Amino acid sequence: MFQIRMHGRGGQGVVTSAEMLSIAAFTEGHFSQAFPSFGSERTGAPVVAFARVDNKPIRLREPIMEPDAVLIQDRTLLESVNVFGGLTPQGYVLINSTHTPEQLGLEDLVAKLPPGHVITLPGTDFALKHIGRPLPGAAMLAGFAALTGKLKLEAIQEAFRTKYKGKVADANAAVAKDSYEYVAKAKQAMKEQHNA
Repeated sequence: MFQIRMHGRGGQGVVTSAEMLSIAAFTEGHFSQAFPSFGSERTGAPVVAFARVDNKPIRLREPIMEPDAVLIQDRTLLESVNVFGGLTPQGYVLINSTHTPEQLGLEDLVAKLPPGHVITLPGTDFALKHIGRPLPGAAMLAGFAALTGKLKLEAIQEAFRTKYKGKVADANAAVAKDSYEYVAKAKQAMKEQHNA
């Protein structure tokens, strides 16, 4: 089973992102589940959502304490929430930011995890470019797909097409494509740098 924990703030679409991830996984023939964890449900408050993907039925229902991947949609949470708590030794981290992990002060995390497992992605920039609103969900999911290899870009795009129609679906698909390519390129560069 592969477990994903998503951190963001109310209004950023974190819960929708978890739902889209589970739909994408289901589209590819996996068993999946997604559910939120709500504290105070106001806009801007920290929000956590969870998703699980497996090749057999998923019976677990509790929150994910030891994630295989952590997606952080708002980098300001790095200072206020233990977003990396319980992350597995081979885990993946994707942060919505225009800064590098090192610029965010995450050198120790980068050193602790395998090369290319901690990547930042300007997801909000891609969302603003294509959607016109700061909703980085499609960017983060496509980035997750490129980072982990657990899902295909097409499955992410198809998931958004099941929920949205027309221009909104097309805009999210464009965000996903740009983000997937960005993370794939960044991951390749990190591997080459590590092997040099």
